[in-house]
Amino acid sequence: MSKDQKAPPPSSSRSGEAGRHGVPADRSQGDLDKAPGTQPAAASPQAVADFISKLKMLAPQTTTRRARLIFAMDATMSRQPTWDMALALQADMFKVVKEVGGLDVQLVYFRGYDECSASKWVSDPEALAGLMTTVCCRGGNTQIRKVLSHARREAEKDRVNALVYVGDSMEEGIDDLCGRAGELAILGVPVFLFQEGVDARAERAFREIARLTKGAWCRFDAGAAGQLRDLLQAVAVYAAGGRKALEMHGRQLSTRGARLLLEQLK
Repeated sequence: MSKDQKAPPPSSSRSGEAGRHGVPADRSQGDLDKAPGTQPAAASPQAVADFISKLKMLAPQTTTRRARLIFAMDATMSRQPTWDMALALQADMFKVVKEVGGLDVQLVYFRGYDECSASKWVSDPEALAGLMTTVCCRGGNTQIRKVLSHARREAEKDRVNALVYVGDSMEEGIDDLCGRAGELAILGVPVFLFQEGVDARAERAFREIARLTKGAWCRFDAGAAGQLRDLLQAVAVYAAGGRKALEMHGRQLSTRGARLLLEQLK
């Protein structure tokens, strides 16, 4: 989705719903992930290893644009308390990176049956809050595969400094998700996964995605607003200024979030 692209007019029940929210659905994903009569093949461990091996051959990406961060959330029914928490805290992501150089954020969420949507890129907390307040959580299965594929397409168009994902469960094939993570690793996009709760299957998948992309996995407790705020601030600082900025942020503010991420970022 380009920075200046406008949401298409409603043409179906799904698109109409997305139009009312002001957050255009990620329609191109359907063409990639749901070819008629086929099911996506799970990526083999060797395929993932091949993706990672290509990292050494890639030239560093450079850009004169502001740093860009994709903020993705599971918006299925169980996520409503965390969605409300993130809405209350997201402004802190922008405030803490002002001195580092600023940050553009894109909101991505999935919910219900086969609905995965992405917003325009925004550069101020009020705009992001406006987008988030239009979304209500609905029951459905996870669609993490679509989130990773969307992030890959955005990174192919222009540098994406980090992908943040907040969720509590994983109901998809782990090998398939790791293959998508390998694609992001090639493009230099670290994935930071914040897990609420103790779902063991989700933890295995999230940890592996973080490892493949050189990102990080952290758990936060339900209702722990301060903990999630620290984690989101730390990732925002890292996206805007890299490891050095995160180290300085950790020293200046002594935030637990910065320390947790630095421990995993080798």
